[in-house]
Amino acid sequence: MSRVQVECTEQLLHQTSIAIVIPVLNDWKSLELLLPALDDALRGKQLTTEIIVVDDGSTLHFESANPSPRPLNNIERVSVLELKRNLGHQRAITLGLAFASAERECDAVIVMDGDGEDEPADVVRLVEACREENFSTMVFAKRSRRSEGFVFRLFYSLYRVFYKILTGRAIRIGNFSIVPRAILKRLVVVSEVWNHYAAGTIKARVPYIEVPTNRGNRLHGTPKMNFISLVTHGLSAISVHGDVVGVRLLIATTLLILFAVCGICVVVVIRLLTDLAIPGWATYVVALLLIILIQAVTLSLFFIFLVLSNRDNASFLPERDYVHFISRVVDIPVKN
Repeated sequence: MSRVQVECTEQLLHQTSIAIVIPVLNDWKSLELLLPALDDALRGKQLTTEIIVVDDGSTLHFESANPSPRPLNNIERVSVLELKRNLGHQRAITLGLAFASAERECDAVIVMDGDGEDEPADVVRLVEACREENFSTMVFAKRSRRSEGFVFRLFYSLYRVFYKILTGRAIRIGNFSIVPRAILKRLVVVSEVWNHYAAGTIKARVPYIEVPTNRGNRLHGTPKMNFISLVTHGLSAISVHGDVVGVRLLIATTLLILFAVCGICVVVVIRLLTDLAIPGWATYVVALLLIILIQAVTLSLFFIFLVLSNRDNASFLPERDYVHFISRVVDIPVKN
């Protein structure tokens, strides 16, 4: 990139203000290490930056943990949204986005984890990629390398395979992303992000691009994502597409019904019109196929009502309902 292009880029970035939403659950030590790293990564980038920490019902109070140990030069403001109860990572993100949309004036909002696995240097890369798109599309970090162990990567791969089979869509993105303000206004009325941020974005057909990044290592402690958390996370993502999953399973059970009916017909034809039948076998085979048929019909009715109920239920609306979950907002001093 030439010197003129660099100067133009810096001039464009000079106009950019961002808010960074970071959900935290008792992991204040990691946040204490992350904020200075973010501050250093933003040095000289001419970005007006503020941090919105979403305290997801921590048992350790943030004020006693002192998450901002030294003055920050490139971060203008750090606010802590204290939630009334623990809601989980995805819902904490949704409340942070809704709060930023309603209470903060910024050009874009970045979502990142507070444990350091989302690299601070990649924040600037996301902003630059979004700026190149004229703030008309979201930018997600796509993991080109993961830092977890083999077992976690195996089950995560299985989760992606089942997600593809049940929803017909691939999911290769996580939480680390930047949301331009125009799209943020659309996203906070998408009920599905309440269950899963990335899957809700895909379901809403919000335009986005991907930037390859490497996943970093935790700054403190051990990862909190275990097998149970991974299964819950995967089910939450799949539940976003409940209507699509219901229709696909309905088609599968319909094929099972046709298989059972055809099987019964074949057994009857063989039993009555040929000499191939073994005494007593037709009764057992027909009984087995009838059981399969009854179960398939029951499942079909269940999936039909599931699809219909999902289209009729009143949903959580982030833009409207976020205020009911915020206990208070506290500003942490970041300057001398």
